[in-house]
Amino acid sequence: MSSSQGDHNIHRPLPTFLPFAGTLDTYSFPENRLKKGLNDPEKTPLLLVACGSFSPVTYLHLRLFEMAADYVKFNTNFELVGGYLSPVSDAYRKAGLANAKHRVAMCQLAVDETSEWLMVDPWEAMHKEYQPTAVVLDHFDYEINTLRHGVDAGNGIRKPVRIALLAGADLIHTMSTPGVWSEKDLDHILGRYGTFIVERNGTDIDEALATLQPWKDNIHVIQQLIQNDVSSTKIRLFLRREMSVRFLIPVPVIYYIEQHRLYGEDGHSSVTSFDKSKSSQS
Repeated sequence: MSSSQGDHNIHRPLPTFLPFAGTLDTYSFPENRLKKGLNDPEKTPLLLVACGSFSPVTYLHLRLFEMAADYVKFNTNFELVGGYLSPVSDAYRKAGLANAKHRVAMCQLAVDETSEWLMVDPWEAMHKEYQPTAVVLDHFDYEINTLRHGVDAGNGIRKPVRIALLAGADLIHTMSTPGVWSEKDLDHILGRYGTFIVERNGTDIDEALATLQPWKDNIHVIQQLIQNDVSSTKIRLFLRREMSVRFLIPVPVIYYIEQHRLYGEDGHSSVTSFDKSKSSQS
């Protein structure tokens, strides 16, 4: 690395990012970026929800929403009114899962940095018990359609919003695997709500869909035109090996990981490139 690269950010003050500190007692549904009315009253309003670990959130997680937005715009009669990341609770106990207070904070930093329409709902993450995906979608349906009576379609008419799950192809693969999901949950998620699935390299989507025929009309498959296989697992591996994760995750998320010493071999961060005395690149 050249000295000019190394000196670029040495004296740049680092912002301080705090963990999420909310509780269910103080919870309020985030709606600051939610569209309140339809541009085309003939269309069906749609809200996308991505459930996941987000440990940490990556650009691919965010990109899923943009790919879905294009698909909705050009291939459906829906109008997108919002998109939410819903981090899983700590009760999920998955390998590499950072505390929920960190994952919610990182997701919030990511959407604040990169998007004008995405939001983070901490409701699922704040629970001490694991919340099944079907229950999480019910929560969004309650907040949007029961409490807020959908969205304004003009002329004093309000339309109910279709809530749908947004996910990668690996999810639909697990849904098609016998014994992983109950028939009741599958019918609730795919029958009542539906899903938008982004194809992923190496996953046989057609084989997975063959076993989900009863809900085929509610399963929308989105082609990934530019292949991207970034994953949180790979990011954590890079961090443990002290490799650069720049341009794979948003810069404020890298700052956060460093400040809170996440994902290192010993629990400490290895994102040394953002130390005040270090260079601007890993």
